[in-house]
Amino acid sequence: MNISKDLRMTVYSSLFAALIAAGAYLAVPIGPVPIVLQNMFVLMAALLLGTRWGSAALMLYLLMGASGFPVFAGGTGGIGRLFGPTGGYLLGYIPAVLVTGFISQKLGKKLLGDIAAMAIGSLIVYSAGVPWLKFATAMSWQKAFLLGMYPFVIGDLFKIAAAAYCVKFLRPILHKSDI
Repeated sequence: MNISKDLRMTVYSSLFAALIAAGAYLAVPIGPVPIVLQNMFVLMAALLLGTRWGSAALMLYLLMGASGFPVFAGGTGGIGRLFGPTGGYLLGYIPAVLVTGFISQKLGKKLLGDIAAMAIGSLIVYSAGVPWLKFATAMSWQKAFLLGMYPFVIGDLFKIAAAAYCVKFLRPILHKSDI
């Protein structure tokens, strides 16, 4: 066990939990699901920290939010947010981090592989969030897709591009003294 590496990764996970929270504060309310940057930081955590430490960052973020800290979109918090209209998106981050990190690792942590991994991760978030939104608000499938996915696709493509660019430069720095 490399205590120095574990400590560094714990710090990185904590920093990413803070970045995810900061990304949630930058919310543009356009309906029941706001436009936020937190999903970009979730995907970046998966790519830069891998499945284990990326999941740790996300679980810390969700635990803070569920405990009442104002880290969810619009500066809200509380366990009730996990059961509200956006709860599926928040909980969808868990499998998204795992799958995004796994795909990136298997594809050699290369630019195109990272982009594909983040695209699949985003689809996982939508596949958890849209049905949850539909059932939490009793809206039709059409309306759930109209309010919970379609307005965000273009922005998510830009976030994926920005994240890929950032990861390209951050990965060598964060893992300078790794194996």
